[in-house]
Amino acid sequence: MKIVMGSDHAGFELKNELKALVSSLGHDVHDVGALEYDALDDYPDFAEKLALEIIEGRAERGILLCGSGVGASIAANKFPGIHAANCEDYYSAHQGVEHDKMNVLVMGGRIIGGSVASDMVRAYLSAEFCAEERHLRRTAKVKAIEERYMGSTRPS
Repeated sequence: MKIVMGSDHAGFELKNELKALVSSLGHDVHDVGALEYDALDDYPDFAEKLALEIIEGRAERGILLCGSGVGASIAANKFPGIHAANCEDYYSAHQGVEHDKMNVLVMGGRIIGGSVASDMVRAYLSAEFCAEERHLRRTAKVKAIEERYMGSTRPS
């Protein structure tokens, strides 16, 4: 699977650790930055770069980090077709894909340690959407809201 990764300075170190893990799991990784530590960089810039990779079909899923995960999550969800969730546990990391079609896992580099983050990434990348009727119904409603308020969506 093609995975895009991004972070600001607060998630920079953890992103670099996770990049090696994602590659070792057999995925193609594209890092949209930060490519070097810069204490003055801003998470919306990396959220946008990551979202565009998914919207334009160059990546299937993303992993995005900032200090808490909150700001990056808010920024990423401004893009049509992006379903980003700030997760802090193993269950949410896979359940978000299985039930809600989450396509961007967001984590807080100042909140989550490396071993928990690694477990979450494994869960997220191995999860698949469960096409049960209730999940199809709910994700269709989310897509309808997105179309009403954001215009057209690209990824499904």
